[in-house]
Amino acid sequence: MDLLASGQMAAFFSSGICIGLGAIGAAIGEGYTAAIANQAISRSPERSGDILKNMLVGQAVAESASIFALVIAILLLFMDVSGNGGALKSAALLGAGLSMGFGAMGAGIGAGFPGGQACLGISRQPQATSALTTNMLIGSAVCQTPAIFSMVVALMLVFINLGQMPAAPGWAALLGAGLSTGLAAIGSGYGGGLAAGASCEGIARQPKTVGQVTTTMLVGQAVAQTPSIFGLLVSFILMFKSFEASSALAPAMGLLSAGICMGLGGIGPGIGNGMAAEAAARWVARNVGKSDVLMRLMLVGQAVSQSTAIYAMVVSLVLIFVV
Repeated sequence: MDLLASGQMAAFFSSGICIGLGAIGAAIGEGYTAAIANQAISRSPERSGDILKNMLVGQAVAESASIFALVIAILLLFMDVSGNGGALKSAALLGAGLSMGFGAMGAGIGAGFPGGQACLGISRQPQATSALTTNMLIGSAVCQTPAIFSMVVALMLVFINLGQMPAAPGWAALLGAGLSTGLAAIGSGYGGGLAAGASCEGIARQPKTVGQVTTTMLVGQAVAQTPSIFGLLVSFILMFKSFEASSALAPAMGLLSAGICMGLGGIGPGIGNGMAAEAAARWVARNVGKSDVLMRLMLVGQAVSQSTAIYAMVVSLVLIFVV
């Protein structure tokens, strides 16, 4: 197989992986929103118009993650790889598809939670429709942040100047870069959605607490995004650090393992941080007088959960710089 065919094969395969994985999250998130919207209309049929509009808006935001994946997939399908074949380019293209595909999963699912809870909230508190829709849009938008990180890494891998990067272990570094951000984004996107969904639920329960509940949601979501930022950092190091050429398998496996370590290590902390934020947003609405106490407890709990992502990052950096 010549170099051109190898690069083209990688581009086609990566394109299918990208949109195939990317479609999973958005479809689940949109389905959840529609399911809760049905529940809401059954509860308050007279509000079916407002609930339907809110459902469609929420689904549109959840869809954006798969649109990011579609853009990368189309780019991979029709890009010109002539003269840019070989193991390095093939690994970079495959890493791009994996980064965007995995990165869209958590964001798509997570964005469905606030969409569904906003629909249910409208059926309970129709006078808070505007506040619920606004909160839903803010929370859903934050859920897309990890997917945007994944798209940035994917675009870098597609257009990266390979320069003097050695084929080995360079191929492992590029593939690991895609996996680091893509996998870590799953937890952050999902966890951010948990916080946003609970925020909509809290506002529906006590509309006057919208300020405190939204603040709690945003702080909790910010912490939940941190594992995906760690993944992004490791990806940048793997893409742009200089590596000595080596035909040995161990250096390549070390770099690939660094990306996998950070990627997988970021999933749990992202979800765990989201769970802490979910509970805090829900209970602030019920006991707004204790919002400061609940916020502090949330942050302490998230810090402990976050420690496991830091462990993964430390091991990833050791694999890159020490081993």
